[in-house]
Amino acid sequence: MAVRVERAGRVWTVVLARPEARNAVDPATAHALVEAFAAFERDAEAAVAVLWGEGGNFCAGFDLKHAAALAHDPRPLEALAWPQEQGAPLPRGPMGPTRMRLDKPVIAAVAGAAVAGGLELALWCDVRVVERNAYFGVYCRRWGVPLVDGGTVRLPRLVGIGRALDLILTGRKVTAEEALRIGLAEYVVDDGRAREHAEALAREIARFPQGCVRADRRSVYAQQGLPLGEAMRDEWRNGLPVFFAEGAGGAARFAAGQGRHGDFGDL
Repeated sequence: MAVRVERAGRVWTVVLARPEARNAVDPATAHALVEAFAAFERDAEAAVAVLWGEGGNFCAGFDLKHAAALAHDPRPLEALAWPQEQGAPLPRGPMGPTRMRLDKPVIAAVAGAAVAGGLELALWCDVRVVERNAYFGVYCRRWGVPLVDGGTVRLPRLVGIGRALDLILTGRKVTAEEALRIGLAEYVVDDGRAREHAEALAREIARFPQGCVRADRRSVYAQQGLPLGEAMRDEWRNGLPVFFAEGAGGAARFAAGQGRHGDFGDL
């Protein structure tokens, strides 16, 4: 199987398992990724997902052997036209889940190559844990293949327009150290440790009251591009129901003595 899911409590690890192709995504793999994340979203017990590539690479992008065939038969791409065809059960990009809007966080555990569509998969995730040997790049620049899985949208929002244009126009290699410096990665860890670190981070997030986690995450994405006043009004409307559902009880536990002095171990 090109995609499998490994569950540990409330944390799901979605594994890209095409190491012979450096985890490049073909149409069947894209479909399997969508199905895996849709199942994660539906499962009431699942809280945080990790996306990891087996065999030392995160993802080398869309499988260009399949892309070459599209020159003679474009119908598979036409089926992915935006907006989705009527009746399509789930939004799907060429790389799979890049058009999905989950209500739960996903962490990318990146080793080796995260290039072209693989970069776009990493950008779709909320947080990126990157091994020292990892690298990013718009490597599809060489072949005239555009970014159509969110790369021109999410990259400038993450690193700024100037840096995004530098990476997009040149297609150059971005090391883990540079990725951390410019905001393309949140953590850099030793080689072979990205999955372990990402899963530990996922377990920590999964410990918290999930209504609040998801509400704050939702607000971060919803405020992009809004005027300050409108964004703050929406933040209030988004958060207020969660306060009554979770926050008031949490405040009462704090008042009774729990969690003093920043103690995250006593929840």
